[in-house]
Amino acid sequence: MTTFGDKRSRGYDKRAAVLLGGLYRLIATDIDALAKTDSQVLDAGTGPGKLLAELRSQRPDLRLHGVDLSPQMIDLAERKRTGGHVDFSVGDVGALPYPDDSFDVVVSSLSMHEWPAVNRAISELARVLRPGGVVRIYDFRFVRPAAALTALRHYFVAGTVRREIVRPRRHPIGLFARFTAHTA
Repeated sequence: MTTFGDKRSRGYDKRAAVLLGGLYRLIATDIDALAKTDSQVLDAGTGPGKLLAELRSQRPDLRLHGVDLSPQMIDLAERKRTGGHVDFSVGDVGALPYPDDSFDVVVSSLSMHEWPAVNRAISELARVLRPGGVVRIYDFRFVRPAAALTALRHYFVAGTVRREIVRPRRHPIGLFARFTAHTA
C-alpha cells in the first residue's frame, strides 16, 4: 500500500475537498441507511478523515474509527476531528490493529486500488466485522473487480456479494463501483 508523506497528504486533502465531496456524501448516506443506532463503524483507508466527518454530521450516534497506513493522513484527520466517538489509528488494511468482531460496518473508499494484496485486505475486513455485519468498498469502477469479487465471495456469505456502479450527483458518468458483502 502506498503511504503519503506530509506534502502529498495535504495535497490530497485539498483535492478531495473539491473533487470528492459528492462521493463522500453518497457513501455517508449509504452507511447511514445500513448502521443501527450506536453502531461501530470502521473506515479502512480513511485518509484525512473526510468520510468520517461527513458521517459524523449525519449520524452523531455512531462510534467512528478510521485507520490509514499514513501517519500524516491520520495527523490531518485528528486535527480536523469535531466531536466525540471518532478514533483514528495508523495501520495497514492487510493487518488491521483491531480484535476480531469489532465492527458492525466496515467501509473503504478509494483505497482498494492501493492494496498490494486484495485477498489479504478483504480477509482482514471480514475478521474485524461482527456477525451480521456489512462491508462496503468503494473505488474506481475499473479497479480490480475480479480480485475483489473473488475475495468477497470467499470470506462473506454466498449470495450477499454485489458490485454496482454508483454515480454521485452532478457526475456525468458512473466512475465508481460499490462492493457490498455481509457476514453470517
